[in-house]
Amino acid sequence: MPDFVTNTLEAPDTPFDISLRPPMFSEFAGQEKVCERLEVMVQAAQGRGDVLDHVLLSGPPGLGKTTLAYILANAMGVSIKNTSGPTIEKAGDLAGLLTTLERGDVLFIDEIHRLQPTIEEYLYPAMEDFKLDIIIDQGPNARSVRLNLPKFTLIGATTRSGMISAPLRSRFGMASRLDYYVADELQKIIQRSARIINIDIDAQGALEIAARSRGTPRIANNLLRWVRDFAQVRANSVVNRDVADRALSMLDIDADGFDEMDKRILEALIHKFQGGPVGLNSLAVAIGEEAGTLEEVNEPYLIMQGYIKRTPQGRVALPPAYRKVGVDVPSKAGELF
Repeated sequence: MPDFVTNTLEAPDTPFDISLRPPMFSEFAGQEKVCERLEVMVQAAQGRGDVLDHVLLSGPPGLGKTTLAYILANAMGVSIKNTSGPTIEKAGDLAGLLTTLERGDVLFIDEIHRLQPTIEEYLYPAMEDFKLDIIIDQGPNARSVRLNLPKFTLIGATTRSGMISAPLRSRFGMASRLDYYVADELQKIIQRSARIINIDIDAQGALEIAARSRGTPRIANNLLRWVRDFAQVRANSVVNRDVADRALSMLDIDADGFDEMDKRILEALIHKFQGGPVGLNSLAVAIGEEAGTLEEVNEPYLIMQGYIKRTPQGRVALPPAYRKVGVDVPSKAGELF
């Protein structure tokens, strides 16, 4: 067998197999207020010898909700079971998860807003009284069985906090929202990730990637991997600002973090709909994309950066959007402020 094949088959874990999640609060960059509150909860629970209260984490995808759940479990020295709302289809699924927990263990439910209403009803007594009432059989033979559960911690994560019912929300002892990161925070995350996967990168190179990462650590780490590949092939595996710029330009990601779809949205809104207002579905048809993708993937960043605005009549382009596409700002755009 050729040597290069043997080396590939016998190689140890590649950098892609190494988790970039920080294991403790001291290594978690950003979200200072959220982390401070959670650390207080951990220290208080440990001081009492008690179990951590239930925690709800909300915010856009990729900001670290799952990472914080694992950090909390690690800080408490307990095990964590990971699942998601859509996968819990019946009461038996929930019972199977809860009955395998030991005292203090963490049950992490991602996208908890997608739990079925009937499952939520079973979850209420489990969260409050650590008891689970399930119905066995049907019709005349139906009977209720109560299961006593060990005291556990439920950590829920959601990207749609408004879709969580009030009864479920009220049963969490702590609810925290994660916000987008600033470039300096992302720079620290990128430098840490670079050390883990052995990338030679300087501070300016890390800052260049951070500035184009849309305030999201997950995007920053994904871009870092791409820049690593680019540098390996075209820059002797060394990443500086120029190399990062060339690598990200190849992906059509500009200095503001805009990709091709972001630019198409602004151009369609301004050139085809005279700056709006225009309905989401009409805008989606104009650029050949699904309305749900626009609303959940592209719009949050464009709105956060002040390029577009949602109104009851539809989406409207704001002055920065006109400047972004190189068009004079009309007087009506200024009247929106």
